[in-house]
Amino acid sequence: MTELVSQADLDVITEQLGRPARGVVSVAARCVCGRPTVVRTAPRLPDGTPFPTTFYLTCPPAVAAVSTLEASGVMKQMSARIAEDPDLAAAHRAAHEDYLRRRHELGEVPEIEGISAGGMPDRVKCLHVLVGHALAVGPGVNPIGDEALALIRESWRPDRCTC
Repeated sequence: MTELVSQADLDVITEQLGRPARGVVSVAARCVCGRPTVVRTAPRLPDGTPFPTTFYLTCPPAVAAVSTLEASGVMKQMSARIAEDPDLAAAHRAAHEDYLRRRHELGEVPEIEGISAGGMPDRVKCLHVLVGHALAVGPGVNPIGDEALALIRESWRPDRCTC
């Protein structure tokens, strides 16, 4: 569920990121305590820079858990599975199309047309993006994001506050 962003949300996001939030148009997912977990970002930042990352994971414990997962080398394994498994490849491509559609709702940016994020549609490059997408739109849309959420469940999960 996407909600409009308030000044209080922007203050929390700035605290979470350790820098001012840029281009945030809404909160796409929240912690059970109410703090932003994922933000939805405009495809063009206020300074004019194209920005393909529509769903941005901001919750520090979630970011840390995903970073630890990335450091384990799982992205290489996931990319190999996408290359070998036609069903997973099709689901990953569908997630890419969903991502593009949701970004397009916020505006057209020719410089990033057809480019999603996180390595979609052919590989896994950034689990933070894929997890952010999965949290924002719910289970079943981004299979790699869903899988990453399952893999970090012991250290972070969306139904338990660790803020």
